[in-house]
Amino acid sequence: MPHGILLLDKPAGTSSNAALQRVRRLLGGCKAGHAGSLDPLATGMLPLCLGEATKIAGEILSSRKRYRFTVTLGTRTATADREGPVIEQAPVPDRWQEGLEAALQGFLGRSHQIPPMYSALKRDGRPLYELARAGVTVERAPREIEIFALEPVSLSEDSAELDVLCSKGTYVRTLAEDIAQALGTCGHVTALRRSWVEPFEREPMQPLEALTRACEEGAEPRLLPADQPLGHLPAVPLEAWQADRIGHGQEVVLVRSHAPGRVRLYDAAGKFLGIGESDGRGLVRPRRLFQAT
Repeated sequence: MPHGILLLDKPAGTSSNAALQRVRRLLGGCKAGHAGSLDPLATGMLPLCLGEATKIAGEILSSRKRYRFTVTLGTRTATADREGPVIEQAPVPDRWQEGLEAALQGFLGRSHQIPPMYSALKRDGRPLYELARAGVTVERAPREIEIFALEPVSLSEDSAELDVLCSKGTYVRTLAEDIAQALGTCGHVTALRRSWVEPFEREPMQPLEALTRACEEGAEPRLLPADQPLGHLPAVPLEAWQADRIGHGQEVVLVRSHAPGRVRLYDAAGKFLGIGESDGRGLVRPRRLFQAT
């Protein structure tokens, strides 16, 4: 069974789960999960955690993300993207481009965003998009998000291509609607691509079709180590007897203490063992261990 992180370049028109299941079949039905779904129309980086790496998927979910998207002004759709029916039309103000920079500045920093009905969030076990398709609208609690950067890339008569660096939980479709409203009209997303997910800014993605061909030819997929998203945690090397105790769920006392909090655990050969918890006084307990691979 493969263990590690595969950075898939998800194609348009495929759901994140469908892409995940296709990769699982290519790799022999391995245990896998994706770290942060993408809309079917979206393309770009979809981290897939394979095997034991599924245990650190939450670390990736909490990371910052960068998107390139296009908002088309003058029409709003039910889904806030080009796949839904038009539900509103409004004139596009003359010379709106001149006010764009100032409008974008207003979205920087922390704010609260109400998730769209067409989302994978669940209410009583049902995804909101199922309720939306049935014509049901339910109240959604606002979520705190943060926009770190938001800049124009290119402009046309009625659309703007934008680049955004944002926190987890940010819905770009909702952001696009809010930007259009700030410009005095309505709008929807017509193109969306996730450029990267932190900390994989400089890592190449693997297109699904190229991955399919490689696997059919017997080539191994390029996987990143499972501990790569954990670089913000202190690394703790263990002696053989300490690694053995940790592997049996027991705590160990280190000569050198670490600050209280989570740490990365490694054996004497540098093999990643999992995540531990330091009490700040030299004692480390196992928190989430990897099975021997």
